[in-house]
Amino acid sequence: MITLILGKKGSGKTKRLMDLCNEAVAQSKGNVLFIEKDNTLTYNISHKVRLAAADEYAVKGFDSLYGFIAGMCAGNYDITDIFVDSTLKIGGDIADLLSFVEKLKKLSEMANTNVVMSVSADRGEIDARIADLATEI
Repeated sequence: MITLILGKKGSGKTKRLMDLCNEAVAQSKGNVLFIEKDNTLTYNISHKVRLAAADEYAVKGFDSLYGFIAGMCAGNYDITDIFVDSTLKIGGDIADLLSFVEKLKKLSEMANTNVVMSVSADRGEIDARIADLATEI
């Protein structure tokens, strides 16, 4: 399942994402992954969460981000939840978000993994075909 948390900068998306992550790790019988652009959230996330900074692994662009997530799922079959903060800062242009989400949705179903991403946009800025996946802050 894919969920998009939408809101403009400073609206509380990251805080909401961290809360959801900490809730997931408390309930998960597997592993939880949190991907952020850099290492700014190290002390805000439970130590049980696998925290990965995209910049440290040279992840830039939606294709690179998809490959990173797919590789994590391939290397660790029991990832139950994946959280991605600052999706557009890592992935790029909002115009490419639809194709990324469609590919990720297939991966999520195959790997039986929930994916929650924060996106700095409002519902009117994203493609209508993925608007049903979105929650606005």
